[in-house]
Amino acid sequence: MSTAWDVVVVGGRAAGASTAMLLARAGLRVLCLERTRLGSDTLSTHALMRGGALQLAKWGLLDAVIDAGTPAIRHTLFHYGADSVPVPIRPAAGVDALYAPRRTLIDRLLVEAATAAGAHFRFGCSVVGLEQSQQGHVTGVFVRSRDGSVLAERAGLVIGADGRHSLVAQAVGAASLFDGRSASAFVYGYFQGLPVAGYEWFYGSRVSAGAIPTNDGLSCVFVGAPPTRLASLVHDCGPGNAVRVIAGEWALGDRLDRAEPVGGLRYMRGMAGYLRRSSGPGWALVGDAGFWKDPMSTHGMTDAFRDAEQLARAVLAAPEPGPAQRESLVEYQSVRDTLALPLLDVTERLASYDWEITEVRQLLMRLASVMAEELELLSAAEAT
Repeated sequence: MSTAWDVVVVGGRAAGASTAMLLARAGLRVLCLERTRLGSDTLSTHALMRGGALQLAKWGLLDAVIDAGTPAIRHTLFHYGADSVPVPIRPAAGVDALYAPRRTLIDRLLVEAATAAGAHFRFGCSVVGLEQSQQGHVTGVFVRSRDGSVLAERAGLVIGADGRHSLVAQAVGAASLFDGRSASAFVYGYFQGLPVAGYEWFYGSRVSAGAIPTNDGLSCVFVGAPPTRLASLVHDCGPGNAVRVIAGEWALGDRLDRAEPVGGLRYMRGMAGYLRRSSGPGWALVGDAGFWKDPMSTHGMTDAFRDAEQLARAVLAAPEPGPAQRESLVEYQSVRDTLALPLLDVTERLASYDWEITEVRQLLMRLASVMAEELELLSAAEAT
């Protein structure tokens, strides 16, 4: 049995690395385990909302994102059928622009910041199970390394930040608090030389799309539709033509014809949103492990950063296992759920594609209201 840790974090990407960083900065002994290699890419829309940019600024990482050449986003353009509505990104809450960093950049920056704070990372290893007491209290994890050996790592708290198919959530039987029924399917890709006016979001007849400027002069482009419709398009004409068929509903199609695709396209089948119980004796969940919403929200990384900070605050308020820690983690879930449920409600409706363009505008206004409440929470936390 290895040396005990205060916290073992399973998953070392946006949510996991952020949580590890914050806990290590406070002096806790943190081990973070990630099955992929450092700096590897992952499927993402990249777009940070204001709350996400605020978190990075507060953590001292936004300057590094900017210095890496991540373009500043100062305009959002909404395309509702044939109508286009520009919305400027005005300075607020200490943030004067938004950013959409590549995951190969932001995940590495978070790991480097966490490592500098004293957190230990292991990449290329898989957590294969949890160690639990006879009373069901999680006391550690079992880890398989690249050479096939399995070892145990003990901790006072195990945090699952291991994504939608979280082993931690499955092992502890984390109860579902919300199960969505609607889901979008998407094809993602990168394009060079695509003229974009900041973030661009497109809504049409049972289809959607987005164009997001990111690093290296690239734009992340995605098209979305109900899973059965997109699966049929991909099957009949291939992912590339599926992108152009859907993008052809707007002038985005013409722009893509003049742009150069970089790398391959990735097809993501739909998965309905959910909200899981976020903690129990010796364990907690953060990021997609506990809360998944349809990517039409483009809010994944922002939520990951927000919940990482809320979870870190809860752990630091009661770092030792026991009733006080469990009570603090229940409060973390209460805050998370207060913000998550309205977001799930909106994205569930958006992902149904059973709407008219006029309703989409109303839904996006509700989404903006949820984001404003989130920003208020983060600003209040900064003040304290």
